[in-house]
Amino acid sequence: MTQKYVSAAFMSLVLMAPLPVLAQPPAATPAKAAPAQNSVDERALNLFSEVFERVRGQYVEKMTDEQLVKAAIEGMLTSLDPHSSFLDTEDFAEMQVQTRGEFGGLGIEVTLENGYVKVISPIDDTPAARAGFQSGDLITQIDGEPVQGLSLKQAVERMRGPVGRPIKVMVRRGAAEAAPFEVNLTREVIKSQPVKSRVEGDVGYIRITGFSRQTQPGLEKAVQTLQQQLGNRLIGYVVDLRNNPGGLLDQAVSVADSFLDKGNIVSTRGRDGVETQRFDATSGDLTKGLPMVVLVNGGSASASEIVAGALQDQHRAVLMGTQTFGKGSVQTIIPLPDQKAMKITTARYYTPSGRSIQALGVTPDITVEQAKLEQVSQAPGRKESDLRGALSNDTPRGQPPAAAPAPGPAPAPAPATPAVPGSAEDYQLRRAIDLLVGTSLFRQPPAQPPAQPRVTKTAG
Repeated sequence: MTQKYVSAAFMSLVLMAPLPVLAQPPAATPAKAAPAQNSVDERALNLFSEVFERVRGQYVEKMTDEQLVKAAIEGMLTSLDPHSSFLDTEDFAEMQVQTRGEFGGLGIEVTLENGYVKVISPIDDTPAARAGFQSGDLITQIDGEPVQGLSLKQAVERMRGPVGRPIKVMVRRGAAEAAPFEVNLTREVIKSQPVKSRVEGDVGYIRITGFSRQTQPGLEKAVQTLQQQLGNRLIGYVVDLRNNPGGLLDQAVSVADSFLDKGNIVSTRGRDGVETQRFDATSGDLTKGLPMVVLVNGGSASASEIVAGALQDQHRAVLMGTQTFGKGSVQTIIPLPDQKAMKITTARYYTPSGRSIQALGVTPDITVEQAKLEQVSQAPGRKESDLRGALSNDTPRGQPPAAAPAPGPAPAPAPATPAVPGSAEDYQLRRAIDLLVGTSLFRQPPAQPPAQPRVTKTAG
């Protein structure tokens, strides 16, 4: 069975989506034409065979046939383009885990810091959350073995495992001299959370970090929660696709369909430029037509670009941020014997307007670079209220503003660090929210002047 996915070039363990029914084998050709099409250049095979034999017999170190064949396959696939490659057993298994978006584990998002596994955050309703793991905790041992010297991937592999199998970790919390303590847990099925949301004033903020099997259910839950929290106050949504490297093709189509009521989402074309797939939106808009701003940047790639391009071409959302990555191709995963697989580029994809974003990316409607705002101190100036004999304000709310404190010395400039997407210092997010708030003001009915008492005149 072959499988298809879209993902970014810089993602080492990529995701996939099922090959569509429309991608059927080509029709049979006349019998006498088949040998010419199926034949392999014997000179090329002879050259490969000679090189193979000479390397096996004369290379300075002994190499097995399996090593040489694997290297030849890897070289052949990686020479095609940056996205075609060979997946060994370990990579293929990890890719399938990423595709499902669930695995046996503890339920913590981690990184590597000074040789230790550092907890970014526990996932709700998981063994780690119930055990009281906190952001910033350092895991120093896993089942009695120190984690120092392990890569992040190796440490994660040790924490994952069969559901129901116990695991013992040593945790250090707080100051470096604090004594570590032991935590005993039992692995459970952990579902990744590629969708996170929160309320920003009267705006619903939704961040999508990847496209796995959990993305569409997570999006539906996020929208429902935001609608319940804000009710009629909800004025629009900010959908954050920044630094999203891609994932499952069908999940990207499903997410775009959630915001569209009709029209094309994406189409693909194979080697001969013939359309091989076409995905169209179905009736129904999850967000009930409220305004949307989609945030993108150079880390938004592949499946993210499919969503962004569809919403832009269908005039459903305003794209804000910077130019996207520019990966406009689709790869097919073909399983091989011994739990291995090959990944090969089989098509290009096109946005609803028929444009290819390959090597170009999606250009936002409003370009907003990530920046840092600083308050500029100004000398105090004269106002109307400072003038001798100025009229007073006769409305109840016309209270004079409090005097601004005298400006102090300017602080030393801090070193520039990129803002974390979704943080309080996220300049692009602030501008997206401002845009939604501004457009909502135009949609509000103008204030009506107070009704004047009606006087009825009669003749006496």
